[in-house]
Amino acid sequence: MSRRSLLRGAAISAGAVTLPSLLAACGGGPGGDGKTVTLGSNASDAVPKTAFQSAFDAYQKQSGKTVKVNTVDHNTFQENINRYLQGSPDDVFMWFAGNRMQFFAEKGLLTDISDVWSGFKGFSDALKAQSTGHDGKQYFVPYYYYPWAVFHRKSLFQQHGYEPPKTFDQYTALAKQMQKDGLTPIAFGDKDGWPAMGTFDYINLRANGYDFHASLMAGKEAWTDPKVKQVFDLWRSLMPYHQKGANGRTWEEAGQSLQQRKTGMAVFGLPHPGTQFPEAEHADLDFFPFPEIDPAHGQDSVEAPIDGFLMSKKAKNKDAARNFLTYLATPVAEDSYLASDPNNVGVNSGASTAKYTELQKKSAVLVAGAQHISQFLDRDTRPDFASTVMIPALQTFINKPDDIDGLLNSIERQKKSIFAAAD
Repeated sequence: MSRRSLLRGAAISAGAVTLPSLLAACGGGPGGDGKTVTLGSNASDAVPKTAFQSAFDAYQKQSGKTVKVNTVDHNTFQENINRYLQGSPDDVFMWFAGNRMQFFAEKGLLTDISDVWSGFKGFSDALKAQSTGHDGKQYFVPYYYYPWAVFHRKSLFQQHGYEPPKTFDQYTALAKQMQKDGLTPIAFGDKDGWPAMGTFDYINLRANGYDFHASLMAGKEAWTDPKVKQVFDLWRSLMPYHQKGANGRTWEEAGQSLQQRKTGMAVFGLPHPGTQFPEAEHADLDFFPFPEIDPAHGQDSVEAPIDGFLMSKKAKNKDAARNFLTYLATPVAEDSYLASDPNNVGVNSGASTAKYTELQKKSAVLVAGAQHISQFLDRDTRPDFASTVMIPALQTFINKPDDIDGLLNSIERQKKSIFAAAD
């Protein structure tokens, strides 16, 4: 599954995105028959779309109810989520945990499902926390997660005798060697606006630690802080080893370059390279944790976004929706999905790992061993700040990595305005 695009129209005041008829057509319609639940889906890629349908088919067979799926491509869904929820949304829709859920809960666009959550089993306290709004109520049903790391081909590393680096200096040295060997070291595409956030987050987490990262995302730290400048300085030192023209390249194209052996590594989430590799080549895909920068923080943090389901405030069939969400929280529902999609990891402790690929097993170990788990920049901060400030800022940095002071001054000015307005 593609990692989401940001909601460029997240803030109502932005008013920059026109709701396309495609998304406007989604929704439960007037009334409800009690037997049909409508679902707004952003799973337009073939693999997750098929996997979700397997889970929905199993529910329909078990319950005798009908799930009407309204699928919209990723970018369209994310870019218009705010207007979608204020219009005629579906009963249930796919979205993200943490801040991205809390944002819409605070706006009164979600239905409290604490009553449903009270019967859930197999979810950790950490998962419950990521499903809980600032008001202490639950709004989100977690379904799966996937870690971000540095992906590569096993065979390519074996061919050239490369060793997975553990430190930033080793990472840089490996990139230099790849360049000498005729490879573009790091696959990179940021046309969609969000992929570069993964690299920023990891450099920040490794250089400054999770607490500073979380505080920066919450608007409590200055972007002009020398710690943030260090992040961009370190990233700038890596730019000569990234694919050129990243702002004109999609993440899919970057993933394809890795599959085609044109590039040596890529900072991705688990689903991204997996969907660009033929099934026969999945066993050749591997990853290593983003390298250590400051030994005080080591590699103790992992980006592992959680995806799942929510009920819209305007749901027409709330009883049917609650019944559906109860099913989606079961190990059986996760097993039905993961049987067709090896690019994610189930969150319910009762979900079966018997059919996990080596990469899924390695992902589960990576996350289980982390001291801190972040949700990705666009989920850990305000959506409007991520979309209206950080997307253009990071794309500007990619084009002009030498004016770091000017860039950070601009980010800080805009941050103060956005976060002050929210207080």
